[in-house]
Order: sequence, then C-alpha cells, then structure tokens
Amino acid sequence: MGPRKGVSIMKILVAGGAGYIGSMLVPALLEHGYQVDVIDAMWFGNHLPKGAKVANKNLFDCKEADLAGYEQIIFLAGLSNDPMAEWDPPENFVSNGALPSYLAYIAKRAGLKRFIYASSCSVYGYTVNEIYNEERPTTCYYPYGISKLQGERGVLQMQYDNFSVIALRQGTVCGYSPRMRFDLMTNTMYKTCMQDGRIVVNNASVWRPVLHIKDAVNAYMRAIQADYAINGVFNVSSGNYTVGKVADVVKDEVEALTGKTIRIEIKNIQDFRNYTVDTQKAKKILNFEPKYKIENVVHHLHEHRDEYGDLGQDRYYNIKIFKQLKEKR
Repeated sequence: MGPRKGVSIMKILVAGGAGYIGSMLVPALLEHGYQVDVIDAMWFGNHLPKGAKVANKNLFDCKEADLAGYEQIIFLAGLSNDPMAEWDPPENFVSNGALPSYLAYIAKRAGLKRFIYASSCSVYGYTVNEIYNEERPTTCYYPYGISKLQGERGVLQMQYDNFSVIALRQGTVCGYSPRMRFDLMTNTMYKTCMQDGRIVVNNASVWRPVLHIKDAVNAYMRAIQADYAINGVFNVSSGNYTVGKVADVVKDEVEALTGKTIRIEIKNIQDFRNYTVDTQKAKKILNFEPKYKIENVVHHLHEHRDEYGDLGQDRYYNIKIFKQLKEKR
C-alpha cells in the first residue's frame, strides 16, 4: 500500500551511506517510512537493501541539482579512523574537513532544511578525570580528530534560520553491521577472542566513550525528527569505559558464550587519547537515551558469527581496503 493521498514523505540523502553505520541506518530509515537515497564511492561494496537507491559517485562531483528535492542530508562519508588518517593526512583533511563543508554549502543553496554531520568524540583528545560536555575545549593533536573538528566547524558555519545543522560527536562505534568491521576497539577484542583466544590491551587505564551501532542509529533518528529550530553539537555514546574494563567484559561474555578460556595481555603503551563524555544535552534536547552496554555489543556480534568467515579478511579493515584503493590510482 502506498502513502495516503496528501501525505508527504520526507526525502533523505545519506552521503557515504554504504559504509559501516549507513548499512544499519539506511534500513532503519526505510522501515520508518522515509524515502532514502545514498551517494557513496563504494570503497567497501554495497550491503544495502533493495529499497535504497544507491549512486556510485564522488561527493565532490555533486552539484545543487543533485541535492534539490531532499529535505535532509546525513553525512557519513570521509576517512573513518586514526590509521587511515595517519597513513594519508592530506586525504584525511580533504575528506573530513573540506567535503562536509562543501556539501553543507550546496545543500543550503539547494533549499534543504537540515544537515546532520557524523562527528567524533576524538575531537576532545586528552582529558584527565573530567567528563566533558559540548562546551569543554577540544584539544586533539591527531589528524583524525583535527579533521573531524574542521568538518564540524565548516558545517556549523552554514547554520541559518531556515537551515538547521546538527553535529553528532560519536563515541567509538561497535557492534554488527552488514558492512562489517573488525578494526574498531570492541569488535577487535571480540575478533581476537574468537581467532586467537586472547585480547591485547595497549593501555588499560585510558577512557573511551563507546557507542553501540544500534544506539548510533537511534541518535540519527532523533536528530532527523528534531524540530528545525534545533542546532549544534551533541555528544552521543552508550557509556564511558576504560579500555581495561571493555576487555574484561568482552572476555567474560565470550567465555560464557563459547566455553573458551580467554587471556588478556596488557602492554602499558602510552596513549595520548583519553576522554569521557557527558550525553545529557542529547538526552534533554534530542531525547536520545542509549539502551545498550558492552555485553549487548558482544552478543550482537556473536549472533552473526556464521556470516563472517575468516575474521582476518582485508574487507573487515578500512585501512587495508584504503591502501589497496590508493595503490590502484
């Protein structure tokens, strides 16, 4: 059955929507009745449902006409982690800083009502014994965090009375996606448990905000549905954990699920990335409330274990695919 006569369906464009988060978000948007199109360079293939219209295209080639007719755009594109950013800093700053700024610029000119940017809690860099809200200083000195902050500032510069801009500073995302990754902290720990019977922890004392991918989808849904008068930066995470705590929980859950004995190796390597975040602003303004914990992440990953095959395949690691693509150019 189609939509009732006179009912308008919101059209949403997801830039970079064929990746890890998009492969969970796009199906959820379709289930909620939105009309969803995706533009993606297809670095990691297409794992999206048939209901999504997907265009294989460089986002820098998009013009105002390509965005006309959409009500909102969600930006999930760019380089997605520290290894990729550090291996190719120029590409990192272009993809995470310039690209979202350009798309926000043409989206505003094309008459869209909202731009949602996938930012990162990495912008906070290093904090000591403090939980940071969105007003606290951003002190990251690594290419990835710097570029995500540049992207934030570029898109927020476009905010105006009739053009809402929301930046979601995400914790380290984890959990199962049809476009699976095992290069994210909790996912990596699960992988090494299953593959090697161990977890290697470089520094057990540093803190990270963790974001279950289902909570991430919920955060984007709340941003989409927010009043158009709402703008700004919002921290979103499922909770703050030390890396040592994450390892202990993953170990306990995998042992309970599989009967394996898992050992933890702690190396005490210095890490200058240490941050915890407050999500009260997102709760109060966007009505974002996380539902999931590390235990849920492990179960989510384990439920899909028969789909993975060899956990060491290149396709599960963004940096490996990125290097292969660069070598072909």
